[in-house]
Amino acid sequence: MVKNSFISLILQEEKEENRGSVEFQVVSFTNKIRRLTSHLELHKKDFLSQRGLRRILGKRQRLLAYLSKKNRVRYKKLIDQLDIRESKKF
Repeated sequence: MVKNSFISLILQEEKEENRGSVEFQVVSFTNKIRRLTSHLELHKKDFLSQRGLRRILGKRQRLLAYLSKKNRVRYKKLIDQLDIRESKKF
């Protein structure tokens, strides 16, 4: 597992100022999710980490739902930036 491959997309100045922002929390949860996913690829029977992953996924899902209700533009920008969800193109 390489820890340096999970680079935060928010600039260092923004990190110090906006640690409580929804975007920062989603980015940090996404980094944790990616780290845990790579860990679970090696350790398939680590059930405690699986539980932690499900909890973090739920938290991120609730934050994204909140952000999509409050500010759709920021939500779409964050989704595109992190490449989390498939965009619906008709």
